[in-house]
Amino acid sequence: MDYGTMIGASFTYVKEGIIDNVNKWLLLIIATLILTIPLMGYIMNVYRGTKPAPEVEGWSKLFVDGILLFIVGIIYAIPVIILEFLTIGAAFATTMKSNPTALMTGLAGAGILAVILIIVAIIIGIISPIGIIRFARTGNFGEAFNFGEIIATIKKIGWLSYILALIIVAIVVGIPVLVLWVILIALTIALPLVGLVIAGIILLIVLPIIAVFEARYLTQVYESAGTA
Repeated sequence: MDYGTMIGASFTYVKEGIIDNVNKWLLLIIATLILTIPLMGYIMNVYRGTKPAPEVEGWSKLFVDGILLFIVGIIYAIPVIILEFLTIGAAFATTMKSNPTALMTGLAGAGILAVILIIVAIIIGIISPIGIIRFARTGNFGEAFNFGEIIATIKKIGWLSYILALIIVAIVVGIPVLVLWVILIALTIALPLVGLVIAGIILLIVLPIIAVFEARYLTQVYESAGTA
């Protein structure tokens, strides 16, 4: 798997399809402004392998696809949310104990839950991208959770190649996002009201670019399995 080529192709996809097309970019900014739901619907079109970057049209379908993608995301997040509550609850309950033995036992329990939480989050982070793309390609909601086919697809890609691909995109996307958040926070602190408005505008402008870049990259990873 040529990661550099995929990153370059994803950047070209975004540049030629969106950055060089101001009208499309403006529509995606509007899509982001509407609670990002239409943007998520647009991302579904990217996952379907549309080349070049699809037009921003059929807003009713964008809304429906976006809502469905949001629901898939929530379902995948449920185990993590439950474990987070359990971990926080266990940690809070532990602080209420005065008995040293009970305190140590409670801390150990909270620590175990935290480890389980991290493991589950990693597993979901590995499985969910393929599930979501399968849903986008087939139009079948259940395919987002067809774990047998998801695992089979990852095997075709190669577990090591796939996990490395996810790590690379996390770094490529994560570093600029981190820098952006630092800038936005600095603006908000330095100029409480004006800075907040500027930060919001910057976020609206940049978010569609980042989302489409990542979606196109993941689509190429999925397609490397030779799966329709």
